[in-house]
Amino acid sequence: MKVSINSKFLDGPYGGGMMFAIFLKKFLSKKEVGVVNHLNDDDIDVILHVSPFPHLMKAASYSYLNAWAYKLIHPRTVIIQRVNECDERKGTSYINRLLLKVSRRSDFVVFISTWLKRNLIAAGFDKDKPNQVILNGADDSVFFSSSNTPVGQNNEQLKFVTHHWSSNMMKGHDVYKQIDELLGDEEFSKMFSFTYIGNVPSGLSYENTRVLAPLSGEELAEELRAHDFYLTATLNEPAGMHHIEGALCRLPLLYRNSGALPEYCTGFGLMFDENNFKEKLVQMKNEFRNWNERIGDYSNTADHMAQEYLNLINQLYQDADKFQLKPKTLFTEIVAVLFKTFSKVHTFIYKVIVVVKRRFSV
Repeated sequence: MKVSINSKFLDGPYGGGMMFAIFLKKFLSKKEVGVVNHLNDDDIDVILHVSPFPHLMKAASYSYLNAWAYKLIHPRTVIIQRVNECDERKGTSYINRLLLKVSRRSDFVVFISTWLKRNLIAAGFDKDKPNQVILNGADDSVFFSSSNTPVGQNNEQLKFVTHHWSSNMMKGHDVYKQIDELLGDEEFSKMFSFTYIGNVPSGLSYENTRVLAPLSGEELAEELRAHDFYLTATLNEPAGMHHIEGALCRLPLLYRNSGALPEYCTGFGLMFDENNFKEKLVQMKNEFRNWNERIGDYSNTADHMAQEYLNLINQLYQDADKFQLKPKTLFTEIVAVLFKTFSKVHTFIYKVIVVVKRRFSV
């Protein structure tokens, strides 16, 4: 069996989609499944969309239009769409519409949270299309707990941390700025210290927060383990990887009541909203030892996630007849060429628009 994942495989501190693609590639390869990130071969059984929009996503290796053109020529190939985005995540107004377009050219859809599935159904996703929720997981061979003795006594300072690749304000910077201001108080700074790892929105600065450049892999895990608990204040997060990595490093979670965070974090820390953040932060200090014990049961690992994808791929491979198009004809070959051509033209036009916008915005 051969699977094509439409993502480049890039090392370094990238977002959760790239980490997912790299780990799944390694996992499937170990299971003797052939993995490529192109459509040049004639024996691809399953196509998995991770980055279906080359005009928006630098990590994309081909578009959903290219994938559909491939299926027209290879009718038994099954197309899976993994949905990990939405407009609500970053305040955009076009992502949901694009995701719905891809779903119409896919055979099966995977959502990374129930919250995201409900959100896309409300936006017009066909709820009768075959779909499944598979939760994200992080690599526990990299992100694991240390043997350090936890702190948490009332007279000791607790160190907490968050990390984000994106510099979007909706990653929680309203709360992170509030923390920075609280840390300006001497008494508060005796109780807590805060580290932010990642990119910061343009024009925003932190005075009392330890800010580090984006980190990845073992370097990131080591830095996370130097802290006591993990904070995520991101808004409308479809799932995310950051809090999972923190949890696997055995950092109890202080998480915002927004998006899919409750779905991933409930039972492993404290939830807060805009009106009670400071109260919950102090509560975490008082209850730290209890949450430190419970976080050891956290189990959203990348191995578990990848096994669910493998199970799904195997099942769809066996059921390929259910998704088979009519045998290719001269007409379908012509249509396939048109899809490929349109994909190239669409990507080129968008890149021109971006260049023009940048030039005139200076």
